[in-house]
Amino acid sequence: MGALSHLRVLDLSRVLAGPWAGQILADLGADVIKVERPGSGDDTRHWGPPYLEGTDEAAYYLCANRGKRSITVDFTRAEGQDIVRRLAGQSDVLLENHKVGDLARYGLAWDDVRQLNPRLIYCSITGFGQTGPYARRAGYDFAIQAIGGLMSITGERDDRPGGGPQKVGVAVADVMAGLYATIGILAALASREVTGAGQHIDLALLDVQVATLANVALNYLVSGRVPARWGNAHANIVPYQVVPTADRPIVLAVGTDAQFEKFCEVAGARDLARDPRFATNAARVTNRDALTEALVTVLRTKPAGDWLAALEPAAVPCAPINDLAQVYADPQVRHREMRVDVPHPSGATVPLVANPIRLSATPPRYDLPPPLLGQHTEEILRERLGMTAERIAELRRMGVV
Repeated sequence: MGALSHLRVLDLSRVLAGPWAGQILADLGADVIKVERPGSGDDTRHWGPPYLEGTDEAAYYLCANRGKRSITVDFTRAEGQDIVRRLAGQSDVLLENHKVGDLARYGLAWDDVRQLNPRLIYCSITGFGQTGPYARRAGYDFAIQAIGGLMSITGERDDRPGGGPQKVGVAVADVMAGLYATIGILAALASREVTGAGQHIDLALLDVQVATLANVALNYLVSGRVPARWGNAHANIVPYQVVPTADRPIVLAVGTDAQFEKFCEVAGARDLARDPRFATNAARVTNRDALTEALVTVLRTKPAGDWLAALEPAAVPCAPINDLAQVYADPQVRHREMRVDVPHPSGATVPLVANPIRLSATPPRYDLPPPLLGQHTEEILRERLGMTAERIAELRRMGVV
């Protein structure tokens, strides 16, 4: 039994933020039903290449939909709306990321569904939230990273080669929204244990992006100074950056004065630790360019492997800059079993990224691979709604499922 095996989730979301939340709940044991459009399904099914070998299932879709059962329903039709409403009436959680007002057209908005199921947790994920001047705008991760300030602090400084704002290499606004949605759902479920009542969660990608600026946001709010881009350096800690070596760059993440002294000792550069320009972190921040120049001179004398082998035993934080092949070959990643291989309905085996939550009694499970489009339609209609084979066949002829 998973930690959430007692819960039923109806997932009307698509692409990444909503499906990410649904997948986390499924990993933890919830019975998650993914509602998709007949014939096409989730947009990401087709966002390839790459595709799983021997299938037309895109890797993008596979990354966020394991553990779910797929049912195809056209809820623009009255018969489809009835199916979704009946499933919602039996569910603990409903996830959706449609544009504001879209589901109201089909009688599937929060105000409609809560009349059927007062205990339902209804989580709406949108780009800008249910209220405000931007509420009806479509929200895409790239645009959210831009409008939410993340791109303004990501990328090399304007005065450096390649300077300018950059997006993060992963759709972090979407992924973080999925995480916050999961937290909100679990909080609402805990509240329901006390009150007996469900509630609506209004989650906006823009809100999430602003919230996750974390210390950088507070730097601005406290000082009133707009943060600059520091590339692979840190605004508040030095040296906390990418540094060159004789063969390839590494990360040096010195967070304390004691660590800096230890680094200087290992590097044979004790004079840097004694230099008043570099003796404290505040001084190093003020004189970062001079220190970086001195570090480059020292670090270029040996290859990366030698530096890592010397600094790690001395407890000086440092790291290689791995590509994905190196990540999945890394002994720590392999030990933590961050790759799982699950049989796929096509007969292939699909490699998936493990859930990082380690629960001692109810760990995540990977019993169901990402489903084929409509793979469980008949199963769900029979099991949940008691439909006969004749009724299901009729709905198929009508194009409702």
